[in-house]
Amino acid sequence: MRKIVIALALAVATLAAVAAPSAQAQTNYPNVANVTPFTADCNFMSRPGYLRYRYFVQTNGTQFLTYEQAARIVGEQGG
Repeated sequence: MRKIVIALALAVATLAAVAAPSAQAQTNYPNVANVTPFTADCNFMSRPGYLRYRYFVQTNGTQFLTYEQAARIVGEQGG
């Protein structure tokens, strides 16, 4: 009985380790601090909106940023 409990605990620990999310590398977001919002340079978008668009294009349409994430990133970039 004790061996079964140990084997079960080991199996659960192994599954938890496999299912745990791995650490992601620092993402390089497009720099939009140097563009003027709502002009042709910014494709007539706000800076956060333009960042969301550029990041979507950069990741080949596989990743999205929320507006809140984009606004925080633009603030960190000095925009």
